[in-house]
Amino acid sequence: MNTLSAAENLTAGVWQSGLAQVVGGLVVVGVLIGAVWLGFRLSDRESDTPKPEDQPHRPDTGALPGETSEYRRPAEMPQNDGEHRLMPYQLKNAGETSPDPPTEEKRKWGGISSGGFGSGGTGHGD
Repeated sequence: MNTLSAAENLTAGVWQSGLAQVVGGLVVVGVLIGAVWLGFRLSDRESDTPKPEDQPHRPDTGALPGETSEYRRPAEMPQNDGEHRLMPYQLKNAGETSPDPPTEEKRKWGGISSGGFGSGGTGHGD
């Protein structure tokens, strides 16, 4: 005995035949097309992109604005009594700056080089 009403039978038949999935897919496609159309309308309202002559230009020096190039000379590390450690706020002078690069001899480390991850070296001073 069939206990489903006629409307329920019709709904079950439509769902099983795939018509409901097709209609649902068409609704989703319609919503997506509407969203793209709305996006185009909103982008048309925006102002145009600036022309190359309206863009800011790099200074004649070739350096970036606000960019400075300086080299720091090492500062002498203050000594403590061995019982108390130095705090960062006690290290006042971080070294003097100089616009001239250090010599090649001063840039090289003496002794064994530690190497670095990805540096290609063995890390053993070879």
